[in-house]
Amino acid sequence: MANPNHMAKRFKDYQPNQLLLFPPSPLDWLPADHPVHFINEVVEELDLSAIINDYQEKRGQPPYHPVMMVKILVYGYWRGIRSSRKLERALYEDVGFRYLSANQQPDFWTIAAFRRRHHKALGELFVQTVRLAKKAGLLTLEHVAVDSTKIKAGALQHSAMSYGYIEKEEERLRQEVEQYLKEVEELDQVEDERFGPQSQGYELPEHLRHPMKRL
Repeated sequence: MANPNHMAKRFKDYQPNQLLLFPPSPLDWLPADHPVHFINEVVEELDLSAIINDYQEKRGQPPYHPVMMVKILVYGYWRGIRSSRKLERALYEDVGFRYLSANQQPDFWTIAAFRRRHHKALGELFVQTVRLAKKAGLLTLEHVAVDSTKIKAGALQHSAMSYGYIEKEEERLRQEVEQYLKEVEELDQVEDERFGPQSQGYELPEHLRHPMKRL
């Protein structure tokens, strides 16, 4: 029997199984001031030739576009996400990641393989992105989570900086980015041992994966 209190109250329409879960245009998924827009546009302007030119294979399935892969890895870096499995999960659950990936979901193995293959180039791209964010005065992105610390925003508070200071800041940032990439690789290895190389680590057990079995 229905609760009479529920029957007397009107609610907003709620249909979790509707066919269209997002607005037709990805531009409507996030507010205009969301930092994802900055990352999306900056990566489009970066020189990714070192990564793109590394692909010479003519056979097999085409790989995910390097521009998309760099965007999700850079955003994962901003968010302090070190696990490739967590990145894969975010590509399904986080609107920002789904926007950057154009609703594509490379699995954690593909993400990890891409990061390992282009380790050096990615480190430089991360540094460039943080540098541009600082130059643009994007204070909300000062707290890149690297080794549980924050990228210092002191440079943003000075209108004039010495060349030596800038060099010192650049070197510190490069070291933090390299430390982040090292921690990502170590965590992926730990999770591979814990969950197995094929497991995402959060999926439902076999007997709960299908509606009839859950019943």
